[in-house]
Amino acid sequence: MALKPTDVRPPFSCETATLKVRMAEDAWNTRDPERVSLAYTEDSRWRNRSEFFTGRPAIVAFLTRKWEKELDYRLIKELWAFDGHRIAVRFQYEWHDPELKWYRAYGNEQWEFDDSGLMRRREASINDVAIELADCKFHWPAPGARPANYPGLTDLGL
Repeated sequence: MALKPTDVRPPFSCETATLKVRMAEDAWNTRDPERVSLAYTEDSRWRNRSEFFTGRPAIVAFLTRKWEKELDYRLIKELWAFDGHRIAVRFQYEWHDPELKWYRAYGNEQWEFDDSGLMRRREASINDVAIELADCKFHWPAPGARPANYPGLTDLGL
């Protein structure tokens, strides 16, 4: 049985923060905006690059636009730090545009959770770097979760 976002609640330990990060990664790799939105409070506040918005409907709209543009999206997240109701992560994802130009996005996120384990605030800083197809490192069937035995960012030298 798959865990729900509310099954892992603050205050976080290293183990539960790591699990929360992996749960988020797995959900985002589905590229299902409705499913992803369920990990956030109804009034969750987001900053993603230069966009600011609030609420699940805005999250669904944002993710729908994102994955219409960012094709063959594959993401790896890694725990950076945690304390109480907050988690910081670093992440990278690879994607291509309709012209098959590939990119690797590098970013950091700051997350804040309510007592039930839903994210009430997400702030993301992200930079895209053009790469060649031969430079892609994220090779698993998409959409779908990164296999459990697939290396993370540190193990990939990223």
